[in-house]
Amino acid sequence: MNSRRSWLIFAVGVFAYMAAVMQRSTLGVAGVSAAERFDTTAALLSTLAVLQLVVYAGLQIPIGLLIDRVGPKLLITVGSVVMVAGQLTLAFASNIGVAILGRMLVGAGDAAVFISLIRLINSWFQGRTVPVLSQWIGNIGQLGQILSAVPFAWLLHEAGWSVAFSAAAALSFAAFVLALAFLADRPPEVPEPPRVASVKDALHGLVQTLRRPGTQLGFWAHYTTQSSGTMFALFWGFPFLVSALGFDPGFASFCLVLIVLTGVVAGPILGLVTARFPLRRSNVVLAIMTMLGVVWAAVLLWPGTPPTWLVIVLLVSMGLGGPASLIGFDFARSFNPIRSLGSANGIVNVGGFTASFVVMFLVGIILDAQFDSGLSASLYDLNAFRLAFAVQYVVIGFGVVMLVRARHRTRRKLEEDEGISVGPIWVALSRAWKRRRAR
Repeated sequence: MNSRRSWLIFAVGVFAYMAAVMQRSTLGVAGVSAAERFDTTAALLSTLAVLQLVVYAGLQIPIGLLIDRVGPKLLITVGSVVMVAGQLTLAFASNIGVAILGRMLVGAGDAAVFISLIRLINSWFQGRTVPVLSQWIGNIGQLGQILSAVPFAWLLHEAGWSVAFSAAAALSFAAFVLALAFLADRPPEVPEPPRVASVKDALHGLVQTLRRPGTQLGFWAHYTTQSSGTMFALFWGFPFLVSALGFDPGFASFCLVLIVLTGVVAGPILGLVTARFPLRRSNVVLAIMTMLGVVWAAVLLWPGTPPTWLVIVLLVSMGLGGPASLIGFDFARSFNPIRSLGSANGIVNVGGFTASFVVMFLVGIILDAQFDSGLSASLYDLNAFRLAFAVQYVVIGFGVVMLVRARHRTRRKLEEDEGISVGPIWVALSRAWKRRRAR
């Protein structure tokens, strides 16, 4: 492979993803402005973000099938253009209905970019480089969240709603131009993989992909690790920090950036760990989720306002969830042939965003219910948020149970495939993995 061309593909693809993350997260720092602009309830405001994620998650599997059919370049370019249309619609929206339409377009365009980029990297790079680069994709891409938390937030405050969202749209337009000019589905010397001949064949392949325990393990790994940080960063974190905890808006923006910076530092480390110890990947996921559950409990149960240092620990813990969620795609890569990797990645990506929009919507519902019943003095007071954020234990706890079950099935399937039935499970898996790598 042409290494210079490979790295150019990587750079352009990551820029497109970074632009997509910025479009996705702009509403996270504009929640208070959105409430003033559209004069609506918490539940309707959360609908802005929830429907965006519903569209995103709902399109993952169809787009995964399209990647296997038409290739990732087309989907990255089209996705970037659709996001431009969505942000411009939101920029000039005069009511909540038009704003929701704009965010749905953003979700549709965003849905095409990430899993297309993961598929692209698997075509241009090989071996242990792939899980490491997957982490770098996530980490560099999350710089888009910093762009929304700092320059976008400043522009929103100084120049207003329409100018800020129009400027954000310009970044995805630049990504569209670069993707159109430089991306390619595969190196020229690599033959095109076989493509499905019909919709029936595509659906049959999708069913086979869904049945693989390794795909299910990736789904639940993504479901559990991504949802808390996504819910916090995309919508409810800023109102919680400013209105419930009394943080200065500038410091609250920095707190959202801290989630990203944690992922930037932790991501490469997790990439190296998963490449070096592939049979311990689920242990890493479970360890991070245990830590996050403990820290959330400390914040929610703290008598009075939790101290700033504890909030910082929470932000760092959520920051670890982002790179940990990318381990789900490594499971998909390990247990699926490359011809169906697009659909496998789509299935995995549904996980985290399904949990995210469920949690995000339930938080809005619970906040509204408390305010309407007179249980809270303010829609965004600390006690209201305590009860609302506790819903994560139900949604994510279910995912942890399913993750453990999927891990057991995956290990059992690997044992059966390799013909190993004696010795401790971790010894058997180690031997099986070594045999597979030797082939």
